[in-house]
Amino acid sequence: MNDNDIYVITALLPLSALMVVLQVNPYHALVIQGILGAVATLIYAVLGAADVALTQALMGTLLAITLYAIAVRSSLVMRLGVLKNTATDSVQDDKAKRRFGQLIDDLRTIFGKRYMRLELVPYTNTQTLHRALMDKEVHATCAPRSPSEHDNPDDAAYETDKEPLHTAIRVRRIYDIMRTELSSPGIILTYVNVPDSGEEHK
Repeated sequence: MNDNDIYVITALLPLSALMVVLQVNPYHALVIQGILGAVATLIYAVLGAADVALTQALMGTLLAITLYAIAVRSSLVMRLGVLKNTATDSVQDDKAKRRFGQLIDDLRTIFGKRYMRLELVPYTNTQTLHRALMDKEVHATCAPRSPSEHDNPDDAAYETDKEPLHTAIRVRRIYDIMRTELSSPGIILTYVNVPDSGEEHK
């Protein structure tokens, strides 16, 4: 291999590093990170540092990419707690099923633009649903609004007939995104300030 080939391969190192920094899609960034590691391994091997090339291939590329992939997969997820009968086909009201389905489709679209996936976590009743939110098991909860939550009894009868979905969100950024971009009708959004661990729930 002549000097010109070495210069070309070496030039790929900062180029691929720049592509990693500028990449918006985290999954594409993982692929480019793998290319960056392969280029670095090749440079070390060409320059005669076989031991460094082996270390780079095993630790800097293979292991690092695996750990990054696990981190990306586990962190880019929005966990939505729902009632068990709402998340399944056991709901008898077609309007409620359509409203819930539209909400889920809208959420998948909104968070899909940010390379996040939506995970539905079913719970048996509203008490366990609220406890999951306070214990930070989920990022948000979605359930039909109960009549007791209405201030005006007359309005309560009207809203209960429409069965609006009450969505409580504990992450401010997610709340801002949903408030700005969510267009599903009959959805009530509420931000819940969940205390940190060690603090008493108020």
